[in-house]
Amino acid sequence: MSDDRPDPPEEDPLVRETRLRRDRRDRWLREGDMSVGRRLAQIGVLGWIFVVPTLGGMFFGRWLDARLGTGIFWTAPFLVLGLCLGGWIAWKWMNAP
Repeated sequence: MSDDRPDPPEEDPLVRETRLRRDRRDRWLREGDMSVGRRLAQIGVLGWIFVVPTLGGMFFGRWLDARLGTGIFWTAPFLVLGLCLGGWIAWKWMNAP
C-alpha cells in the first residue's frame, strides 16, 4: 500500500518556538509558580549536573597522569573537557521542554 502524497514540509523554527512558548505559558497558568523548595532542589541538581563531569574529568586526567608519569599533562585537558560537558548537560537540562 503506497501513499503518493509528498512528505509534509519541515516546520518553521519560529512556529515551533512560538508553539513551545505558548505550551509553557499554558502549563504555568494551570500549575502556577514552583515552590521555594522545588526551586532550591532544581538549583542543587543543576550544581551536581555541572560539578560531577568536571570532577570526573579531573580525576580521570590525574589517573592517566599517574599511569603515564606525565605530571599534569592530561589533567588540564580532561578538566576543561569535563567543564564543557557539564555546562552543555546543564544547559540542555535547563532548556528541556
